[in-house]
Amino acid sequence: MTLSVTNTLTGEREEFEPRTDDDVLLYVCGLTVSDDAHLGHARLWMHADVMHRWLEHEGYDVHHVENFTDVNEKIAARIGDDELGDSEADVAEHFTGNVIRDMRGLNLKRAEVYPRVSEHVPQIIDLIETLIEKGYAYESNGSVYFDVSAFDDYGKLSNQRIEEMESQGPEDERAEKRNPSDFALWKAGAVSPDDVAEHRPDELGPVREPCGETWASPWGEGRPGWHIECSAMSMTHLDETIDIHVGGRDLVFPHHENEVAQSEAATGRTFARYWLHVGLLQTEGDKMSSSLGNFFYVNDALEEFGADVIRTFYLSTAYGSEQTFSEDAMAEAEERWDRLERAYDAALGALDGVDAYATVADEEFRESVGEVRADFRAAMNDDFNVREAMAALLELAGAVNRHLDGRGRYDYRALREAVEAFEDLGGDVFGLSFGDAGEGGDVSVAEDLVELVLDVREAEREAGNYGRADELRDELAALGVEVQDSDDGPAFRFE
Repeated sequence: MTLSVTNTLTGEREEFEPRTDDDVLLYVCGLTVSDDAHLGHARLWMHADVMHRWLEHEGYDVHHVENFTDVNEKIAARIGDDELGDSEADVAEHFTGNVIRDMRGLNLKRAEVYPRVSEHVPQIIDLIETLIEKGYAYESNGSVYFDVSAFDDYGKLSNQRIEEMESQGPEDERAEKRNPSDFALWKAGAVSPDDVAEHRPDELGPVREPCGETWASPWGEGRPGWHIECSAMSMTHLDETIDIHVGGRDLVFPHHENEVAQSEAATGRTFARYWLHVGLLQTEGDKMSSSLGNFFYVNDALEEFGADVIRTFYLSTAYGSEQTFSEDAMAEAEERWDRLERAYDAALGALDGVDAYATVADEEFRESVGEVRADFRAAMNDDFNVREAMAALLELAGAVNRHLDGRGRYDYRALREAVEAFEDLGGDVFGLSFGDAGEGGDVSVAEDLVELVLDVREAEREAGNYGRADELRDELAALGVEVQDSDDGPAFRFE
Protein backbone atom coordinates (compact mmCIF):
# COMPACT_ATOMS: atom_id res chain seq x y z
CA MET A 1 0.00 0.00 0.00
CA THR A 2 1.41 3.37 -1.02
CA LEU A 3 1.03 6.52 1.05
CA SER A 4 -2.13 8.53 0.53
CA VAL A 5 -2.87 11.89 2.15
CA THR A 6 -5.82 14.23 2.55
CA ASN A 7 -4.92 17.32 0.54
CA THR A 8 -6.63 20.50 1.74
CA LEU A 9 -6.00 22.06 -1.68
CA THR A 10 -8.30 19.59 -3.44
CA GLY A 11 -10.35 18.36 -0.51
CA GLU A 12 -9.60 14.83 -1.67
CA ARG A 13 -7.61 11.83 -0.53
CA GLU A 14 -4.72 11.51 -2.99
CA GLU A 15 -1.84 9.14 -3.57
CA PHE A 16 1.36 10.86 -2.50
CA GLU A 17 3.67 11.44 -5.44
CA PRO A 18 6.64 13.69 -4.63
CA ARG A 19 8.44 15.75 -7.23
CA THR A 20 11.24 13.21 -7.36
CA ASP A 21 11.47 9.56 -6.42
CA ASP A 22 14.20 10.12 -3.84
CA ASP A 23 13.46 13.16 -1.71
CA VAL A 24 10.65 15.13 -0.11
CA LEU A 25 10.58 18.90 0.48
CA LEU A 26 8.66 19.50 3.73
CA TYR A 27 7.84 22.95 5.11
CA VAL A 28 6.22 23.42 8.52
CA CYS A 29 4.70 26.72 9.62
CA GLY A 30 6.55 27.39 12.85
CA LEU A 31 5.84 29.39 15.96
CA THR A 32 5.61 33.13 16.51
CA VAL A 33 8.08 33.41 19.39
CA SER A 34 6.15 35.82 21.61
CA ASP A 35 5.71 33.41 24.54
CA ASP A 36 6.68 29.92 25.61
CA ALA A 37 5.17 27.11 23.56
CA HIS A 38 2.09 25.27 24.83
CA LEU A 39 0.79 21.78 24.10
CA GLY A 40 -1.35 23.05 21.23
CA HIS A 41 1.81 24.14 19.41
CA ALA A 42 3.52 20.88 20.30
CA ARG A 43 0.74 18.84 18.70
CA LEU A 44 1.64 20.33 15.33
CA TRP A 45 5.34 19.72 15.97
CA MET A 46 4.81 16.09 16.94
CA HIS A 47 2.65 15.20 13.95
CA ALA A 48 5.06 16.91 11.54
CA ASP A 49 7.87 15.01 13.27
CA VAL A 50 6.12 11.66 12.78
CA MET A 51 5.43 12.51 9.12
CA HIS A 52 9.13 13.26 8.73
CA ARG A 53 10.09 10.02 10.45
CA TRP A 54 7.68 7.87 8.42
CA LEU A 55 8.79 9.34 5.10
CA GLU A 56 12.39 8.56 6.03
CA HIS A 57 11.34 5.06 7.09
CA GLU A 58 9.86 4.63 3.60
CA GLY A 59 13.18 5.54 2.02
CA TYR A 60 12.86 9.24 1.24
CA ASP A 61 15.52 11.84 1.96
CA VAL A 62 13.44 14.44 3.83
CA HIS A 63 14.40 18.11 3.63
CA HIS A 64 12.46 19.57 6.55
CA VAL A 65 12.35 23.34 7.09
CA GLU A 66 10.45 24.97 9.98
CA ASN A 67 10.48 28.71 10.56
CA PHE A 68 10.55 30.92 13.63
CA THR A 69 8.51 34.11 13.26
CA ASP A 70 10.62 36.58 15.23
CA VAL A 71 9.11 39.79 13.80
CA ASN A 72 5.57 40.36 15.04
CA GLU A 73 3.48 42.85 17.01
CA LYS A 74 2.94 40.21 19.73
CA ILE A 75 6.70 40.08 20.25
CA ALA A 76 7.01 43.86 20.24
CA ALA A 77 4.31 43.98 22.92
CA ARG A 78 6.69 42.25 25.35
CA ILE A 79 9.49 44.83 25.00
CA GLY A 80 10.53 46.26 28.35
CA ASP A 81 9.96 43.15 30.43
CA ASP A 82 12.94 42.93 32.81
CA GLU A 83 13.44 39.24 32.05
CA LEU A 84 13.03 39.53 28.27
CA GLY A 85 14.91 42.65 27.20
CA ASP A 86 14.50 46.08 25.70
CA SER A 87 14.16 45.18 22.02
CA GLU A 88 12.04 42.98 19.81
CA ALA A 89 15.15 40.98 18.94
CA ASP A 90 15.89 40.34 22.63
CA VAL A 91 12.36 39.11 23.32
CA ALA A 92 12.37 36.87 20.25
CA GLU A 93 15.77 35.38 21.09
CA HIS A 94 14.63 34.52 24.62
CA PHE A 95 11.56 32.62 23.48
CA THR A 96 13.33 31.05 20.48
CA GLY A 97 15.79 29.50 22.90
CA ASN A 98 12.94 28.13 24.98
CA VAL A 99 11.21 26.69 21.91
CA ILE A 100 14.38 24.88 20.88
CA ARG A 101 14.71 23.52 24.43
CA ASP A 102 11.13 22.23 24.30
CA MET A 103 11.62 20.65 20.87
CA ARG A 104 14.65 18.76 22.11
CA GLY A 105 12.78 17.75 25.24
CA LEU A 106 9.99 16.24 23.11
CA ASN A 107 12.51 14.16 21.16
CA LEU A 108 11.72 15.84 17.84
CA LYS A 109 14.03 15.16 14.94
CA ARG A 110 15.92 18.30 14.03
CA ALA A 111 14.77 20.15 10.94
CA GLU A 112 17.34 20.75 8.23
CA VAL A 113 17.19 24.43 9.17
CA TYR A 114 15.07 26.77 11.32
CA PRO A 115 15.00 30.09 9.41
CA ARG A 116 13.97 33.31 11.15
CA VAL A 117 12.12 36.20 9.54
CA SER A 118 14.67 38.77 10.73
CA GLU A 119 17.48 37.12 8.74
CA HIS A 120 15.46 36.94 5.51
CA VAL A 121 14.35 40.53 5.01
CA PRO A 122 16.42 40.92 1.79
CA GLN A 123 14.71 37.87 0.26
CA ILE A 124 11.32 39.18 1.39
CA ILE A 125 11.96 42.55 -0.26
CA ASP A 126 13.09 40.84 -3.49
CA LEU A 127 9.90 38.78 -3.55
CA ILE A 128 7.72 41.85 -2.99
CA GLU A 129 9.51 43.72 -5.78
CA THR A 130 8.79 40.79 -8.12
CA LEU A 131 5.10 40.92 -7.23
CA ILE A 132 4.95 44.66 -7.90
CA GLU A 133 6.72 44.24 -11.25
CA LYS A 134 4.25 41.56 -12.29
CA GLY A 135 1.23 43.68 -11.35
CA TYR A 136 0.11 41.65 -8.32
CA ALA A 137 1.04 44.19 -5.65
CA TYR A 138 1.00 47.97 -5.17
CA GLU A 139 2.56 50.55 -2.87
CA SER A 140 0.39 52.82 -0.72
CA ASN A 141 1.76 55.35 1.78
CA GLY A 142 4.98 53.40 2.23
CA SER A 143 3.20 50.07 2.65
CA VAL A 144 2.78 47.38 -0.01
CA TYR A 145 -0.37 45.29 -0.48
CA PHE A 146 -1.18 42.20 -2.54
CA ASP A 147 -4.07 42.79 -4.93
CA VAL A 148 -6.22 39.69 -4.52
CA SER A 149 -8.34 40.62 -7.54
CA ALA A 150 -5.28 40.26 -9.77
CA PHE A 151 -4.79 36.59 -8.84
CA ASP A 152 -7.52 34.53 -10.49
CA ASP A 153 -7.18 31.53 -8.16
CA TYR A 154 -7.41 33.48 -4.91
CA GLY A 155 -9.55 31.49 -2.47
CA LYS A 156 -8.82 28.05 -3.92
CA LEU A 157 -7.22 26.66 -0.76
CA SER A 158 -9.91 27.81 1.65
CA ASN A 159 -12.67 27.36 -0.96
CA GLN A 160 -13.92 30.95 -0.71
CA ARG A 161 -14.97 33.67 -3.14
CA ILE A 162 -13.37 37.11 -2.89
CA GLU A 163 -16.68 38.91 -2.68
CA GLU A 164 -17.66 36.79 0.32
CA MET A 165 -14.45 37.42 2.28
CA GLU A 166 -14.10 39.80 5.19
CA SER A 167 -11.56 42.61 5.19
CA GLN A 168 -8.03 41.58 6.09
CA GLY A 169 -5.77 43.55 8.41
CA PRO A 170 -6.42 46.23 11.02
CA GLU A 171 -8.84 49.12 10.61
CA ASP A 172 -6.13 51.67 9.74
CA GLU A 173 -5.21 49.74 6.56
CA ARG A 174 -8.60 50.01 4.90
CA ALA A 175 -8.12 53.52 3.53
CA GLU A 176 -4.82 52.45 1.94
CA LYS A 177 -6.12 49.34 0.13
CA ARG A 178 -7.85 48.94 -3.21
CA ASN A 179 -9.91 45.97 -1.99
CA PRO A 180 -10.92 45.08 1.57
CA SER A 181 -9.44 41.59 1.11
CA ASP A 182 -6.01 42.82 -0.01
CA PHE A 183 -3.30 41.92 2.48
CA ALA A 184 -0.06 43.57 3.59
CA LEU A 185 3.27 42.45 2.20
CA TRP A 186 5.17 45.34 3.78
CA LYS A 187 4.07 47.76 6.48
CA ALA A 188 5.45 51.27 6.72
CA GLY A 189 7.18 52.26 9.96
CA ALA A 190 7.28 50.47 13.29
CA VAL A 191 4.41 48.85 15.20
CA SER A 192 1.81 51.38 16.33
CA PRO A 193 0.83 51.64 20.02
CA ASP A 194 -2.71 50.54 19.09
CA ASP A 195 -1.46 47.31 17.46
CA VAL A 196 0.66 46.54 20.53
CA ALA A 197 -2.01 47.37 23.12
CA GLU A 198 -4.16 44.24 22.74
CA HIS A 199 -1.16 41.95 23.24
CA ARG A 200 0.72 43.85 25.95
CA PRO A 201 0.69 42.49 29.52
CA ASP A 202 -0.99 44.91 31.93
CA GLU A 203 2.01 45.00 34.27
CA LEU A 204 4.20 46.51 31.55
CA GLY A 205 1.97 49.52 31.07
CA PRO A 206 0.97 51.16 27.77
CA VAL A 207 3.34 51.94 24.89
CA ARG A 208 3.33 55.61 23.88
CA GLU A 209 5.49 55.47 20.73
CA PRO A 210 5.81 53.08 17.76
CA CYS A 211 8.10 50.18 18.64
CA GLY A 212 9.75 47.11 17.17
CA GLU A 213 12.44 46.58 14.54
CA THR A 214 12.31 48.26 11.13
CA TRP A 215 14.34 47.82 7.94
CA ALA A 216 15.13 50.02 4.96
CA SER A 217 13.24 49.16 1.77
CA PRO A 218 12.47 50.72 -1.64
CA TRP A 219 9.22 51.99 -0.09
CA GLY A 220 10.78 53.43 3.05
CA GLU A 221 11.55 52.17 6.53
CA GLY A 222 9.18 49.40 7.60
CA ARG A 223 8.52 45.74 8.46
CA PRO A 224 7.54 42.59 6.56
CA GLY A 225 3.92 41.49 6.56
CA TRP A 226 3.04 38.22 8.22
CA HIS A 227 2.25 36.04 5.20
CA ILE A 228 5.16 36.94 2.90
CA GLU A 229 7.72 35.51 5.32
CA CYS A 230 6.86 31.83 4.82
CA SER A 231 6.92 32.12 1.03
CA ALA A 232 10.34 33.77 1.10
CA MET A 233 11.86 31.32 3.59
CA SER A 234 10.37 28.25 1.93
CA MET A 235 11.64 29.24 -1.50
CA THR A 236 15.05 30.23 -0.09
CA HIS A 237 15.73 26.95 1.68
CA LEU A 238 13.69 24.47 -0.37
CA ASP A 239 12.41 25.41 -3.84
CA GLU A 240 9.71 27.36 -5.64
CA THR A 241 7.60 24.18 -5.52
CA ILE A 242 7.61 21.98 -2.42
CA ASP A 243 6.02 18.62 -1.78
CA ILE A 244 4.28 19.02 1.59
CA HIS A 245 3.26 22.11 3.53
CA VAL A 246 2.12 21.39 7.10
CA GLY A 247 0.37 23.79 9.46
CA GLY A 248 -2.46 24.17 11.94
CA ARG A 249 -5.99 24.11 10.59
CA ASP A 250 -6.56 27.62 11.93
CA LEU A 251 -3.98 28.89 9.40
CA VAL A 252 -5.81 27.78 6.24
CA PHE A 253 -7.21 31.29 5.92
CA PRO A 254 -5.81 33.83 5.68
CA HIS A 255 -2.19 32.75 6.19
CA HIS A 256 -1.91 29.76 3.88
CA GLU A 257 -4.33 31.15 1.31
CA ASN A 258 -2.12 34.22 1.07
CA GLU A 259 1.03 32.10 0.84
CA VAL A 260 -0.43 30.32 -2.18
CA ALA A 261 -1.42 33.55 -3.89
CA GLN A 262 1.82 35.49 -3.44
CA SER A 263 4.07 32.50 -4.19
CA GLU A 264 2.31 31.36 -7.32
CA ALA A 265 1.83 34.91 -8.56
CA ALA A 266 5.59 35.49 -8.25
CA THR A 267 6.79 32.21 -9.80
CA GLY A 268 3.95 31.01 -12.02
CA ARG A 269 4.44 27.57 -10.46
CA THR A 270 2.51 25.44 -7.96
CA PHE A 271 3.71 26.45 -4.50
CA ALA A 272 2.90 23.28 -2.52
CA ARG A 273 1.65 20.01 -4.01
CA TYR A 274 0.06 18.76 -0.78
CA TRP A 275 -1.35 20.84 2.08
CA LEU A 276 -1.76 18.87 5.32
CA HIS A 277 -3.51 20.60 8.20
CA VAL A 278 -3.34 19.46 11.80
CA GLY A 279 -6.50 19.70 13.89
CA LEU A 280 -6.53 21.87 16.98
CA LEU A 281 -5.96 20.77 20.55
CA GLN A 282 -8.95 21.66 22.68
CA THR A 283 -9.75 22.12 26.34
CA GLU A 284 -13.42 22.15 27.36
CA GLY A 285 -14.54 22.81 23.79
CA ASP A 286 -12.14 25.70 23.05
CA LYS A 287 -8.86 25.48 21.19
CA MET A 288 -5.79 25.66 23.40
CA SER A 289 -4.57 29.22 22.96
CA SER A 290 -2.29 31.73 24.67
CA SER A 291 -4.90 34.44 24.09
CA LEU A 292 -7.57 32.39 25.90
CA GLY A 293 -5.26 31.51 28.78
CA ASN A 294 -6.33 27.84 28.73
CA PHE A 295 -2.95 26.40 27.86
CA PHE A 296 -0.35 24.08 29.39
CA TYR A 297 3.25 25.07 28.70
CA VAL A 298 5.35 22.37 27.05
CA ASN A 299 8.13 22.71 29.59
CA ASP A 300 5.68 22.23 32.48
CA ALA A 301 4.11 19.25 30.74
CA LEU A 302 7.52 17.65 30.21
CA GLU A 303 8.27 18.01 33.89
CA GLU A 304 4.94 16.51 34.93
CA PHE A 305 4.45 13.76 32.33
CA GLY A 306 7.69 13.24 30.40
CA ALA A 307 8.17 13.17 26.65
CA ASP A 308 6.98 9.60 26.08
CA VAL A 309 3.61 10.10 27.76
CA ILE A 310 3.04 13.36 25.87
CA ARG A 311 3.91 11.72 22.55
CA THR A 312 1.70 8.74 23.38
CA PHE A 313 -1.16 11.16 24.08
CA TYR A 314 -0.79 12.83 20.69
CA LEU A 315 -0.50 9.44 18.97
CA SER A 316 -4.00 8.49 20.14
CA THR A 317 -5.63 10.78 17.56
CA ALA A 318 -5.03 11.19 13.82
CA TYR A 319 -3.47 14.50 12.82
CA GLY A 320 -6.49 15.78 10.91
CA SER A 321 -8.90 15.37 13.84
CA GLU A 322 -9.45 17.65 16.80
CA GLN A 323 -8.07 16.38 20.11
CA THR A 324 -9.06 17.18 23.68
CA PHE A 325 -6.52 17.60 26.47
CA SER A 326 -7.75 16.40 29.86
CA GLU A 327 -6.57 14.62 32.99
CA ASP A 328 -8.32 11.44 31.87
CA ALA A 329 -6.69 11.57 28.44
CA MET A 330 -3.23 12.00 29.96
CA ALA A 331 -3.88 9.17 32.44
CA GLU A 332 -4.82 6.91 29.54
CA ALA A 333 -1.66 7.94 27.67
CA GLU A 334 0.43 7.18 30.74
CA GLU A 335 -1.14 3.73 31.03
CA ARG A 336 -0.51 3.01 27.33
CA TRP A 337 3.10 4.09 27.49
CA ASP A 338 3.63 2.01 30.63
CA ARG A 339 2.13 -0.99 28.85
CA LEU A 340 4.41 -0.56 25.84
CA GLU A 341 7.52 0.04 27.92
CA ARG A 342 6.90 -2.95 30.20
CA ALA A 343 6.33 -5.24 27.22
CA TYR A 344 9.51 -4.02 25.53
CA ASP A 345 11.56 -4.44 28.71
CA ALA A 346 10.12 -7.91 29.25
CA ALA A 347 10.87 -8.93 25.64
CA LEU A 348 14.39 -7.55 25.85
CA GLY A 349 15.03 -9.24 29.19
CA ALA A 350 13.82 -12.59 27.90
CA LEU A 351 15.77 -12.21 24.66
CA ASP A 352 19.01 -11.59 26.54
CA GLY A 353 18.31 -14.29 29.14
CA VAL A 354 19.11 -17.97 29.25
CA ASP A 355 15.54 -19.10 28.52
CA ALA A 356 15.45 -17.92 24.88
CA TYR A 357 16.22 -20.86 22.59
CA ALA A 358 17.06 -21.17 18.92
CA THR A 359 14.98 -24.32 18.56
CA VAL A 360 11.79 -23.00 20.16
CA ALA A 361 9.22 -21.82 17.60
CA ASP A 362 5.98 -20.11 18.63
CA GLU A 363 4.26 -19.79 15.26
CA GLU A 364 1.38 -17.76 16.64
CA PHE A 365 3.77 -15.25 18.17
CA ARG A 366 5.83 -15.01 15.00
CA GLU A 367 2.70 -14.46 12.94
CA SER A 368 1.53 -11.75 15.34
CA VAL A 369 4.79 -9.83 15.00
CA GLY A 370 4.53 -9.97 11.22
CA GLU A 371 0.92 -8.79 11.33
CA VAL A 372 1.87 -5.87 13.57
CA ARG A 373 4.41 -4.64 11.04
CA ALA A 374 1.92 -5.00 8.19
CA ASP A 375 -0.89 -3.29 10.11
CA PHE A 376 1.40 -0.49 11.25
CA ARG A 377 2.58 0.18 7.70
CA ALA A 378 -0.96 0.10 6.32
CA ALA A 379 -2.10 2.59 8.99
CA MET A 380 0.76 5.02 8.42
CA ASN A 381 0.26 4.92 4.67
CA ASP A 382 -3.42 5.66 5.29
CA ASP A 383 -2.90 9.42 5.69
CA PHE A 384 -0.45 8.99 8.61
CA ASN A 385 -3.13 7.30 10.73
CA VAL A 386 -1.19 7.21 13.99
CA ARG A 387 -4.23 6.09 15.97
CA GLU A 388 -4.43 2.77 14.10
CA ALA A 389 -0.65 2.43 14.03
CA MET A 390 -0.58 2.82 17.82
CA ALA A 391 -3.24 0.15 18.08
CA ALA A 392 -0.93 -2.19 16.16
CA LEU A 393 1.94 -1.40 18.52
CA LEU A 394 -0.27 -2.17 21.51
CA GLU A 395 -1.15 -5.48 19.86
CA LEU A 396 2.58 -6.22 19.78
CA ALA A 397 2.73 -5.62 23.53
CA GLY A 398 -0.12 -8.06 23.99
CA ALA A 399 1.57 -10.68 21.82
CA VAL A 400 4.79 -10.38 23.84
CA ASN A 401 2.92 -10.79 27.11
CA ARG A 402 1.07 -13.88 25.85
CA HIS A 403 4.30 -15.48 24.69
CA LEU A 404 6.07 -14.88 27.99
CA ASP A 405 3.14 -15.75 30.23
CA GLY A 406 3.85 -18.99 32.09
CA ARG A 407 6.47 -20.25 29.64
CA GLY A 408 9.85 -21.58 30.65
CA ARG A 409 11.40 -21.59 27.18
CA TYR A 410 11.07 -18.70 24.73
CA ASP A 411 11.28 -18.26 20.97
CA TYR A 412 14.53 -16.34 20.48
CA ARG A 413 13.89 -15.40 16.85
CA ALA A 414 10.38 -14.10 17.54
CA LEU A 415 11.54 -12.12 20.56
CA ARG A 416 14.31 -10.53 18.49
CA GLU A 417 11.76 -9.58 15.83
CA ALA A 418 9.45 -8.13 18.49
CA VAL A 419 12.22 -6.05 20.08
CA GLU A 420 13.28 -4.76 16.67
CA ALA A 421 9.65 -3.88 15.87
CA PHE A 422 9.36 -1.87 19.09
CA GLU A 423 12.59 -0.03 18.31
CA ASP A 424 11.87 0.45 14.61
CA LEU A 425 8.17 1.37 14.72
CA GLY A 426 7.80 2.76 18.23
CA GLY A 427 11.27 4.27 18.47
CA ASP A 428 12.36 5.40 15.02
CA VAL A 429 8.87 6.25 13.68
CA PHE A 430 6.92 7.29 16.78
CA GLY A 431 9.91 8.81 18.56
CA LEU A 432 9.32 6.89 21.79
CA SER A 433 12.33 6.15 23.98
CA PHE A 434 12.53 2.38 24.29
CA GLY A 435 15.51 1.28 26.32
CA ASP A 436 17.33 4.60 26.26
CA ALA A 437 16.78 8.34 26.29
CA GLY A 438 16.26 8.58 22.52
CA GLU A 439 17.51 11.48 20.41
CA GLY A 440 16.22 14.22 22.63
CA GLY A 441 15.65 12.24 25.79
CA ASP A 442 13.61 13.02 28.87
CA VAL A 443 14.52 16.60 29.68
CA SER A 444 13.43 16.24 33.30
CA VAL A 445 16.25 13.76 34.04
CA ALA A 446 18.86 16.00 32.44
CA GLU A 447 17.56 19.00 34.38
CA ASP A 448 17.77 17.10 37.66
CA LEU A 449 21.40 16.19 36.96
CA VAL A 450 22.28 19.79 36.09
CA GLU A 451 20.63 20.97 39.31
CA LEU A 452 22.80 18.54 41.29
CA VAL A 453 25.96 19.85 39.62
CA LEU A 454 24.89 23.44 40.32
CA ASP A 455 24.31 22.57 43.98
CA VAL A 456 27.87 21.24 44.16
CA ARG A 457 29.12 24.38 42.40
CA GLU A 458 27.33 26.63 44.90
CA ALA A 459 28.86 24.67 47.77
CA GLU A 460 32.32 25.17 46.25
CA ARG A 461 31.72 28.90 45.91
CA GLU A 462 30.51 29.20 49.48
CA ALA A 463 33.68 27.41 50.61
CA GLY A 464 35.79 29.90 48.65
CA ASN A 465 36.83 27.35 46.00
CA TYR A 466 36.08 29.67 43.09
CA GLY A 467 38.47 27.96 40.71
CA ARG A 468 36.68 24.63 41.12
CA ALA A 469 33.29 26.40 40.74
CA ASP A 470 34.47 27.92 37.46
CA GLU A 471 35.66 24.51 36.27
CA LEU A 472 32.21 23.03 36.92
CA ARG A 473 30.58 25.87 34.98
CA ASP A 474 32.99 25.32 32.07
CA GLU A 475 32.38 21.58 32.11
CA LEU A 476 28.63 22.17 31.91
CA ALA A 477 29.17 24.59 29.02
CA ALA A 478 31.14 21.92 27.17
CA LEU A 479 28.10 19.65 27.52
CA GLY A 480 25.79 22.30 26.06
CA VAL A 481 24.48 23.80 29.32
CA GLU A 482 24.72 27.58 29.66
CA VAL A 483 24.84 28.77 33.28
CA GLN A 484 23.75 32.32 34.12
CA ASP A 485 24.46 33.71 37.58
CA SER A 486 22.17 36.33 39.11
CA ASP A 487 21.25 37.78 42.50
CA ASP A 488 18.52 35.14 42.77
CA GLY A 489 20.98 32.31 42.20
CA PRO A 490 22.17 30.38 39.13
CA ALA A 491 19.89 29.60 36.19
CA PHE A 492 20.63 27.42 33.20
CA ARG A 493 19.46 26.60 29.70
CA PHE A 494 20.29 23.86 27.20
CA GLU A 495 21.97 25.31 24.15
